[in-house]
Parts: sequence; C-alpha cells; structure tokens
Amino acid sequence: MNKEDKKRYDQLSQLGCIVCLLEKGVNSPPEIHHPYGRTGNGNQETIGLCYYHHREGSDCTAYTSRHPFKSRFEARYGTEAYLLEETNKLLDGF
Repeated sequence: MNKEDKKRYDQLSQLGCIVCLLEKGVNSPPEIHHPYGRTGNGNQETIGLCYYHHREGSDCTAYTSRHPFKSRFEARYGTEAYLLEETNKLLDGF
C-alpha cells in the first residue's frame, strides 16, 4: 500500500459503512471492500461496508450482506459502482 491508499483507508474508516450512512444516516465501523479486486488501482476503488453489509452472510429483513448475495445486495442498495460513486462524493469533502 502506498501513501494515497493509506489516506483513503483512513478516510473510509472515518466515513463508515456507506450503506448504513445512506440508508439510516448512521456511522458504522467499516471493513474495506474491493468491488473490482485488489490489483492495479484496486485500493483506490474501495468502499466501506460494516460487517453485516459486507460478509456476515445473511439476507434478511434487516440487511443483506454483499458476500455471498451480490445480486440481492445490489438490488436492495444499488450497484457497487453507485456505492463507490457516492463514497467518492462524500470523501471529496474530507
């Protein structure tokens, strides 16, 4: 990881889970999710997702996890490209 990657990860940790923020207006501790993988510019194309929205593994009335329910997650919250776009807009204010 380079300096820019570390800066982005720090900003994501302050921003919190993008889904919790957009859906409920709350800050939840995030895990870093790489929608397009970790190679190339992958660390700069990241979003923050809380444990439940990232990898808890449930699809219930309360939430849908990205892993392993990508299509259901995107139907419920928007595409990963949309969430990345929203994340980047919010990070522009940091």
